[in-house]
Amino acid sequence: MSNHFHEARFPTSISFGSSGGPERRTVIVSLASGHEERNSPWAHSRHRYNAGLGARSLDDIHNILAFFEARHGRLYGFRWKDWSDWKSGLPGDPPTALDQSLGIADGATLNFQLTKTYTSGVQSYDRVISKPVGGSVLIAADGVALTEGLEFNSDITTGFINFISPPGNGVQLTAGFLFDVPVRFDTDFLDVNLRAFKAGDIPSVPILEIRI
Repeated sequence: MSNHFHEARFPTSISFGSSGGPERRTVIVSLASGHEERNSPWAHSRHRYNAGLGARSLDDIHNILAFFEARHGRLYGFRWKDWSDWKSGLPGDPPTALDQSLGIADGATLNFQLTKTYTSGVQSYDRVISKPVGGSVLIAADGVALTEGLEFNSDITTGFINFISPPGNGVQLTAGFLFDVPVRFDTDFLDVNLRAFKAGDIPSVPILEIRI
């Protein structure tokens, strides 16, 4: 997959006007009693977006076409900023090193995967964060901020945090970050409709999250 992924981000001025969100897959079987059996083959949600809604000018259309051609259509994945969900904490707050749990150290493990937890009541879902934004990752050990480059390094291509030395056994590790979604175009054809010389739109530019 790494050979088919570009660490380029789709133009954020266009993605700001897009639509989309998480998708789940649920298999529902209706029983003779009227009850249902519900199961899901997916452990994780998958996000879909329509970037066409963000195009407001011919310049926007040109930028979408250029980005599409450089990715060879569906061939190469890329980064996408989901303006509704791109921080470790609340949308209106800057990230802090205490936003998300990174794990409990065992005194030997050096590498920890960034995740974001979504909680409602007593239920929660842990989302793997594989594309953090460079320079945004904050890490703390038992609430004490650590220094990147001296105590840890962050891999922005995988979302792994690599500690220089293993944190002590039982230490609570936490993290804060900005992040992108790994996606690809979900079409090999863009139907451009020019309605006027200086304005136009692309009715549908489907974007689909991919697994890394």
